[in-house]
Amino acid sequence: MVKVGIFTLLTGIAGPSGFGSASTAEQVTDGIDASDLTAIVTGGASGIGLETARVLALRNAHVIIAARNMEAANEAKQLILKDNQAARVDVIKLDLSSMKSIRAFVDNFNALNLPLNLLINNAGVMFCPYQLSEDGIEMQFATNHLGHFLLTNFLLDKMKETARATGIEGRIVNLSSVAHLHTYEGGVKFDKINDKDYYSDKKAYGQSKLANLLHANELARRLQEEGANISVNSVHPGLIMTNLFRYSGILMRVLKAFTCLLWKNVPQGAATTCYVALHPNLKGVTGKYFMDCNEIPPSKLATDKVLAKQLWDFSNKLVNSA
Repeated sequence: MVKVGIFTLLTGIAGPSGFGSASTAEQVTDGIDASDLTAIVTGGASGIGLETARVLALRNAHVIIAARNMEAANEAKQLILKDNQAARVDVIKLDLSSMKSIRAFVDNFNALNLPLNLLINNAGVMFCPYQLSEDGIEMQFATNHLGHFLLTNFLLDKMKETARATGIEGRIVNLSSVAHLHTYEGGVKFDKINDKDYYSDKKAYGQSKLANLLHANELARRLQEEGANISVNSVHPGLIMTNLFRYSGILMRVLKAFTCLLWKNVPQGAATTCYVALHPNLKGVTGKYFMDCNEIPPSKLATDKVLAKQLWDFSNKLVNSA
């Protein structure tokens, strides 16, 4: 396991994987043929989600862009096809803050009668003002964690079926963040998820990103126990100025001015996701956390098995009650 420090981030020096912070998504997937794979990328209409979709398609995977904004998603599809006329790309509407939309997405995907090898849980919102989803759940928790939790559960049988039929390992990638270190005391405030008076936009985001890690780790454990040929890992993409920062205004732009050397461009930001999704060196690797295409240790809370089980049960209760 590599220790990632400021020097590593500034220099882009490669870690044990042969890649580092300066590596791009194209570089880390060079020479990989994904023509037998079908992938869903949530939030694939912009930012690192779009770059992930583009590079997976470039490596010949059949890519499903799952996005809330269909106009942007169709533009993303045309952008990919413009540079790669042979690309296989479909677009399906998905609003992760809505359980009704998630169910509709799964129905529409199943209607295509496709296999499913890769699920990239990429989409999210960040630092948004307090608001509830249509299902009555705090928006960052609802979108970043609970939506992906429900989507993944709905798609698991398809992924298991595909892995059994093809013998190809399925892979699920959750986009977490180093922000998982900055959360509420105890990690997840189960009893105050929707408490407006208690709400902190930064800590609520950190809570949702910790939840992404806990979800991946608990799911990895369950799939291993079951003997399913599916790996589940989490990644920190790095600091990238994308649409996620639309709620943070001047604050993040000031921060970027003082930390400019630590920020990545979008092709670099998508590298770790694409590496974990496609690279053959990670076959059989599950329940791990990656940054700059190398495994790193997450926080103590992120490896808390009791907290992970508690979150799993709490999430199930929320989706069942809705």
